[in-house]
This record gives sequence, C-alpha cells and structure tokens, in this order.
Amino acid sequence: MFRKFTLAVVAALTVNVGAAVAVVVTGSITDVEFAHEGPFGKFDQSQLQRGLQVYTQVCAACHGLKYVPLRSLSDEGGPGIPEDQVRAYATQFTVTDKDTGEDREALPTDNFPANTGAGAPDLSMMAKARAGFSGPYGTGISQLFKGMGGPEYIYSILTGYTGEEKEEFGAYVYQNSAFPIGWIAMAPPLSDDLVTYADGTPATVSNMAEDVASFLMWAAEPKLMARKEAGFVSVIFLIILSTLLYLTNKRIWAGIKGKKTA
Repeated sequence: MFRKFTLAVVAALTVNVGAAVAVVVTGSITDVEFAHEGPFGKFDQSQLQRGLQVYTQVCAACHGLKYVPLRSLSDEGGPGIPEDQVRAYATQFTVTDKDTGEDREALPTDNFPANTGAGAPDLSMMAKARAGFSGPYGTGISQLFKGMGGPEYIYSILTGYTGEEKEEFGAYVYQNSAFPIGWIAMAPPLSDDLVTYADGTPATVSNMAEDVASFLMWAAEPKLMARKEAGFVSVIFLIILSTLLYLTNKRIWAGIKGKKTA
C-alpha cells in the first residue's frame, strides 16, 4: 500500500514539474525586486495606481482584462481608488448589457471589457500564466525565493526590445531578448515620457514596465496579501500544535521510556 502511494506521489510530482517547464520561457528574464515579493511583501498602492494608468493609456488599446471587476480597484490591498473615482473611471468603457443586449457605459459592477480587435491576448491572468524562473534543471527551486517570475517576464518583454525589426509573411516582427523565439509581433509599446505620472515619478520605459507588471500581478492575484496572512497564521498554528504534541507525548511516555522490560 505504501509503495503504491509513493509511486502515485512521484508520478504526480513528475507531471507537475513537466507542466511547469512547459510554461517557462527561455528568453533573458530580468529579476526585479517587486514590493509584493517575499513572505511579508505587500503591493505598493502608488505603484498599482501608476500601473493602472499605463494599462489604461497604453495597453488597453490592444489588451483586455475581462476577468477583473472594475469595483476591485477600490478594494483594500489594491490600487485603492475611491469609489466615486471608480464610477467615473468606468464610464470610459462600453459594455454590452446582458439583459437588453444594447451597449452602455460600464458600471463598477461590470468587469473590464474584453478587447479582441487587435487579436492580442487578454492580460487578466498573464502574470500567473508565465513562469520567468524555473530553477536549476527545471526543479523550481528558484521559485521558492523569487516567485514564479510572471511579473518579471512581463517587465522583461516590455524592456527587451533591441530596436531590430524584419518583415515576415507580409508583417513586421521585432527582436526581443526576453521572448522565447527572439522575435515578437508586438511593436514596442513603451517609450520614455509616454505617460505623465501625477506623483512626479519619471515615466521611463523601465519604470512604466515595472509599474504595469506589478498592476497585472495584482489583477491576476488580488487576494495575494490575504493568502500570505492566512499562510503565516497557519504556519504559526502548526508550530505551536507540533510543540504541544511533542511535549504531551514526552509527558505520557516519560514513566515508561528508557525502562527495561522483563
């Protein structure tokens, strides 16, 4: 029975490792120290607000966030946009009413609209769908310390353009050091001073890429902070419980252990 259980566990781990390797990119990924990383990391609210601005003014032209509710922009641990500003922000989007089938202005209760016009992928889960780090030989050890590397992948793609381009099958592709095959169909979306940050942060390509990557990580995992808190409490509880069980065990068997039986 134990042998069968062990074989099942090994098989499951093998499948999981194979799946992780399948989504790991092979380009040059830059390791970025994001505020949310680590067991005690938290999202930087100002960075999330800047990332939302970059997404709205740049990325939303081609990419959607169809799984992200607009109302979540005011949630604790997120961008922290006041509810009245979220209502005003939502009006810039047009959605199709489920009841009437007619187009109308979006409400905070709606999700970000999908954007399929340019054929670009939806970004709702992009930060979790890409693994920038795999560890030595695909073991995933590095992920224990650096995370999956999804935001790093996004950052590296946005900053990895070399300036070279070529035409293939009637369309232009652009050289990118972070993209697995080296060439990507998306033209460089960012350039210095493309947006104007209200807090005065310099709008360099690097800053904008880091801000929007952090925002997309929050979009993919809005409850990340709550999960970390729950995990920390669970670990403390298990440590205390294990200690009590160990001491109880010693006390119960203290009068028997070590004595020779006849």
